[in-house]
Amino acid sequence: MHFPVMSREALELLAVRPEGVYLDATAGLGGHTGMIAERLTTGFVIANDRDPESLDMARRNTAAWQDRIRYHRGRFAELAETVAAEGAGKLNGLLADLGVSRYQLTTAERGFSFTADGPLDMRMDQTTGTTAADLVNYSDEKTLADLIYRLGEERRSRSVARAIVRARPIRSTRHLADVVLRAVPRTGHLHPATKTFMALRIAVNEEPEELDALLRLAPDLLAPGGRLVIISFMSSEDRKVKERFRELGREGRATVLTKRPLEPGEEEVRQNPPSRSAKLRALEMM
Repeated sequence: MHFPVMSREALELLAVRPEGVYLDATAGLGGHTGMIAERLTTGFVIANDRDPESLDMARRNTAAWQDRIRYHRGRFAELAETVAAEGAGKLNGLLADLGVSRYQLTTAERGFSFTADGPLDMRMDQTTGTTAADLVNYSDEKTLADLIYRLGEERRSRSVARAIVRARPIRSTRHLADVVLRAVPRTGHLHPATKTFMALRIAVNEEPEELDALLRLAPDLLAPGGRLVIISFMSSEDRKVKERFRELGREGRATVLTKRPLEPGEEEVRQNPPSRSAKLRALEMM
């Protein structure tokens, strides 16, 4: 079952107007997109995602409101072109949920997880770019250790990188997980490979650079009174969002609507445990 994270809070802060124009920058499987579309009459929402498989599923999941949705495949760095191509003008709201979808994590062929064996891919868009297999098999040991430490916050990154280099070629997700497990035995509830897999996913998809692009572009895409709502799952992402929102507030360009990030309630966490690390921030352009 698909649970769009913090949907009630996100929709309240977007303050959807029936005639408005909105952008769901991370449509995923279409949960938030459908909820926005349901509230529209003469307006429309652009459903954007870089993952073509997810976007196809979003189309099916939101078929009931397809006359109010315009589907578009693209990265955050391309959002200005996306909005222009759809003839949207200035937006009344923009929503971005930065989490990885359960579909991506549980589909072995996508290579995001070690819970099932699959190819070491991890690309959101499998038609282009470097794979995780490329990184683990061809990066030098220091580069690999630095990447795992910086993006995965893995304190044992040197041991992990050394083990990976010695075990090359790394053939699959399970193979990589086993190599990491032998290098850094389990000490807590997290599998020792969790942070390494997260670091590789972030690197493969250039997630920090894409978030930087979103935070740079979004204010200029929004009309006065337009709302920007961002849901993040990592402390590094939330920190970037907080700093950019504060900057826009100091410049007099926006009003920050969330002095502190909103977090999911107990009931949502019970129904959808991966939501527990979500943090939501919102602002309104002036």
